[in-house]
Amino acid sequence: MNLYAESGAVLSWLFGENRGTVVRNQLRRAESIVSSDLTLVECERVIIRARAMEEITEKKAQLCRTRLIEASNHWYILSLGQEVMERARLPFPHKPIRTLDALHIASALLARTAIPDLAFLTLDERIRIASKELGFKILPK
Repeated sequence: MNLYAESGAVLSWLFGENRGTVVRNQLRRAESIVSSDLTLVECERVIIRARAMEEITEKKAQLCRTRLIEASNHWYILSLGQEVMERARLPFPHKPIRTLDALHIASALLARTAIPDLAFLTLDERIRIASKELGFKILPK
């Protein structure tokens, strides 16, 4: 299975949240993983914020960073180029979605042109609904 990994799902895995184990298992089983520069930036920003707010220790922050770097070294990382930006500016199915979510969906749509069977790995309900309406298989179930 080929996956587009969205930031929220990746963060759930990195921080060991309730659904993080399910996300980790999906990532482990994937044949290939595609993500965006946006995912790496969002994840790092959340780690920095959690550390600054003393929600996690420095050791936990470093562990999250190491996991992200090691995992993403094996992913295909898309840049937020002109094609992604242009698609993100257009409407999406369902309710209006947030800017960063639009960038993720636009990135996944671009990736799907090269990988037609790309599934969308996300825990965000708005992204799940919009992506399903665009024909993506949504994971986790």
